[in-house]
Amino acid sequence: MDQSQQDTSGKTGNSRIGLGLLAAAVLVAGGAVGYRALQGDTEEAPVAAPDGDAPLSLTELEAQAQADPMNSQAWSELGFAYYSAGRYDDAARAYRQAAEGDPDNATLWSSAGEARVLASNDDPMPPEAVTAFEKALALDPTDPRARYFLAVRKDLAGDHEGAIADWLALLEDTPPGAPWEADLRRTIKQVGKINQIETASKLAKADAAKPKAPELTAGNAIPGPNQQQMDAAGRMRPSEQRDMAVSMVERLEGRLKSDPSNVDGWVMLMRSRMTLGEPDKAAKALKDAVAANPAAAKRLQQEAQALGVPAG
Repeated sequence: MDQSQQDTSGKTGNSRIGLGLLAAAVLVAGGAVGYRALQGDTEEAPVAAPDGDAPLSLTELEAQAQADPMNSQAWSELGFAYYSAGRYDDAARAYRQAAEGDPDNATLWSSAGEARVLASNDDPMPPEAVTAFEKALALDPTDPRARYFLAVRKDLAGDHEGAIADWLALLEDTPPGAPWEADLRRTIKQVGKINQIETASKLAKADAAKPKAPELTAGNAIPGPNQQQMDAAGRMRPSEQRDMAVSMVERLEGRLKSDPSNVDGWVMLMRSRMTLGEPDKAAKALKDAVAANPAAAKRLQQEAQALGVPAG
């Protein structure tokens, strides 16, 4: 490997991994419900069945998806399971098949792109991934994962100023209190430092342009993990990080079934579902929360709006 290749490799590490890939390392943000290191080592992550029964095994998910090639939900669940198990090539194919059944779903395209990036050992930004990210942005210009990775592409191509500008624009659009915000800032600073680009004033300008967090939004008041916990999570495999977040959210949801009067708990659940990229489940949490707490309906609606939960 020559010197230019070495330099590119170093920059790849900072931009490709620095943000935690938006759907993996940052999902320590299950830290919306607290942080606890996983014990043990699992090979495959079960996925909860839609009807609330026992989780489906990977074999069952595969059979379910293969039985209906156009069942987008089944293929999406299979893609998630493969991703959680670190089988990124399989995850990319599953998400791509899910997009066949739901071609207008930007999240499926960006998920396929991310999995394709992680599956690649040679090319840090494979053409198939770029195509998927561009498709996602064509469908939804706000898709954060696609925006992040296409900025990574600029960084890899040597357009470091352009990459930082795109990340700063993403930072401006990042919801107040979003758990990936610190990682995004770190990426901007690291790439700026490596390439001798001043970023302090740019970050300050982006902060000034960000919408202010609502003062009474519990979702923004929920503490995330501290630095020691973040460092520990950074040493975990992406599958472990995702498993940890999903496990915590499921436990929170179970507690709310026993105590539906916990309004703050419902807000935590909505935030966690949004963090996990599950807006439909966040919307269902809002509906269930309002049904259980009609007197708090106005507050819950305000919290949901601040967190970006889609209207039901």
